[in-house]
Amino acid sequence: MNTKYIFVTGGVVSSLGKGIISSSLACLLKARGYRVTIQKFDPYINIDPGTLNPYEHGECYVTVDGHEADLDLGHYERFTDIQTTRANNVTTGRIYQSVIKKEREGVYLGKTVQIIPHITDEIKRHVKALGLKGNFDFVITEIGGTVGDIESLPYLESVRQLRWELGPDALCIHLTYVPYIAAAKELKTKPTQHSVKQLQEVGIQPDVLVLRTEKHIGTDMRRKIALFCNVSPDAVVQSIDVPSIYAVPVAMHEQHLDEIVMKKMNVPTPWGEPHMAPWMDFLKRMEHAKETVTIGLVGKYVELQDAYKSINESLFQAATYKDHRLKLVYIHSEKLTDANVDERLHGMDGIIIAPGFGHRGVDGKFVALKWCREHDVPTFGICLGMQCMVIEYARDVLGLHDANTTEIDERTANNVIDLMEEQKSITEKGGTMRLGAYECKLLPDSLAAKAYGKTTVSERHRHRFEFNENYRERFEAAGMRCVGENPVTHLVEVVEVPGKRWFMGTQYHPEYSSTVLHPHPLFLSFISAAIAYRDERVMQNGPQKTDK
Repeated sequence: MNTKYIFVTGGVVSSLGKGIISSSLACLLKARGYRVTIQKFDPYINIDPGTLNPYEHGECYVTVDGHEADLDLGHYERFTDIQTTRANNVTTGRIYQSVIKKEREGVYLGKTVQIIPHITDEIKRHVKALGLKGNFDFVITEIGGTVGDIESLPYLESVRQLRWELGPDALCIHLTYVPYIAAAKELKTKPTQHSVKQLQEVGIQPDVLVLRTEKHIGTDMRRKIALFCNVSPDAVVQSIDVPSIYAVPVAMHEQHLDEIVMKKMNVPTPWGEPHMAPWMDFLKRMEHAKETVTIGLVGKYVELQDAYKSINESLFQAATYKDHRLKLVYIHSEKLTDANVDERLHGMDGIIIAPGFGHRGVDGKFVALKWCREHDVPTFGICLGMQCMVIEYARDVLGLHDANTTEIDERTANNVIDLMEEQKSITEKGGTMRLGAYECKLLPDSLAAKAYGKTTVSERHRHRFEFNENYRERFEAAGMRCVGENPVTHLVEVVEVPGKRWFMGTQYHPEYSSTVLHPHPLFLSFISAAIAYRDERVMQNGPQKTDK
C-alpha cells in the first residue's frame, strides 16, 4: 500500500501530550504488524535543542546517528522500539538554514524566496522524506506548538497543502483540551470549538479529535463537539488522566483510535486485534508491584523533571520489570554539602549521579560520590556523573587533591578528565560534541559485561571531555578499573570499583536506548543491586523512612 501520512496538531494549550498520543497510535499500529515511524516538527528557530538550557526545553535526546533532538523522540522510541534518526526531528531553524543555503547557491534561479512556496516546500520535503524510502507504511508527524501560534503557521500551511496532494493517504488528528470548571461543576467544550475553528481558518479540517480531560466526557457532549467541529461522532476520542503514560495506548485502543484511523485511510487490518501481550505484561507488573525501591537522583536541574526524562523512565521500566514501584527522590547537587549529605542520602537504596555541563552543582556531586563510596551504596554515574566519579576517586584515593576536569579548571595540574584533542580548536557550541552511537568493548569479567550478557555493545554519547588515558594505570592500581573502551580510539567508556556492591560510571548515555519492551541491562542490574541493598538493610535494621 502507499505510505500513509498522519498529522497530529494541538490546540487550546501546550503540553497536552501530542507526543504521547502520537507514540500510542504508533505503538498500536506497529502491534498490528505495520511499519511505523514518527517525526517531530519544532517551530523554534534553534537549529536543534542541543544549545537549549534544560529549563527551557527539558531533556535533549540523542539519536543513534548523532542528532540532538526534542525529548518527544525519546517517547517515540520507548513506545515503539524503533530507532529514530536526524530525519525524525526538524526545527524551523533547520528549514530556514536549508532554504537560505540553497538561495546562496543559486538553486532558486534568482526567484524571490518566500514562505510560500519555498519554506513550505522544504517542510513538505522533510515530511515525505521518510515515506519515500519505502520503509514505512505510516509516517506520523507531530506539529509542535499550539494552533494559533505565529511560529506554527508555515507548518500548518504545509499540512494543508499535503492533505490536498496526498488525498486519502493523509489524515489529521487534533488534540485539544476540555477543561473542568470546578465552580460550575461541568466540562466546557468552547475551547475545543475555538481551537478547531482556528484550524479550519488555515484550511485544515481535522478527521479525528482527541479530547484531553481530567473528567469523563459523556456521549452527548462528544456528539455536541462532533456537531460543532464537523467531525463524525465516532471519531471523537477522549484522553482522560491515567496512572501512567504507558497506559495511554491501551486507553486509545479501547476507544478504537487505531481502528478509526485505519478505516478512514482505507487500510486493511493484518489481524483482528493488535499484538499487545508483552505491553500488557508490563502494565500488569506495574499494577501488581507492591514493594518500593528508592533511588536518589543527584543533579542540578531537578526542579524540572523533564530535564532527566530518559533516566526517569529507564529507572521506572527497570523497577517495574523487577516487580517494584519506583520512588525517585530528586536531590539538588548545588545544595548538597558535607554537612547535610548524610541526612539527604541516608535511606536511599541507590544513587544516580546525573549528566550535565559546566561547573554549577559539581561540588555537590563530589560530596555525594564520596559518601556513596564510603557507605557502599549502589551508585551509577552517567556522562558527567562518570567524570565526577573519576575526579572524586583521584582526589580521595589517588591523593591527587587538585584533580579536575579542564571543563571546570583549565589550569589543573592533574587533568584526569580532559578535552578531546580534535575538540580543542572548535569554538561553536551546537552539534560539535561526540554524538551518537559508538561501539564499546567490555572486559569479560566486568560487572557491565555480566549485565549486558555480552562484551561488545553500542551506546549513544553526548559529550566533549574524556577520561585522560595518561592516568589509567594509576587508577587501575588504586582499585578503579577501566572495564569498557572504544575499540578504535581506546577512549575509556566504563569504569567500575569491583570491591563495592555496585559502583559504575559510563561515559555514554544508556538511558537513551531503554524502552518499555526492552529495558536497559545496566538499569536492570543497578535496580537489582539497589533492591538487594535495601533488603540487606531491612534484615539488619528494619524498615527505614526515606521521605525527605
